[in-house]
Amino acid sequence: MENLIKVDARGLSCPQPVVLTMNALKTPASRYEITVDNHTAEQNVSRYLKKAGKIVPATADGDDITLIAE
Repeated sequence: MENLIKVDARGLSCPQPVVLTMNALKTPASRYEITVDNHTAEQNVSRYLKKAGKIVPATADGDDITLIAE
């Protein structure tokens, strides 16, 4: 069974989405899904995840952007 952690950072301005992501990565999981709703948060969270060694594809659904970290 896949171990999934979801982070909902919609409506938050930086650095809050990155801080929530940092805290989530402290808990081991096979997959993390971080949802943001603005381009700046997407860029900052994506940059952090890549530095943490995660593969980061993103999907968009309206204003919501979900970053998948594995």
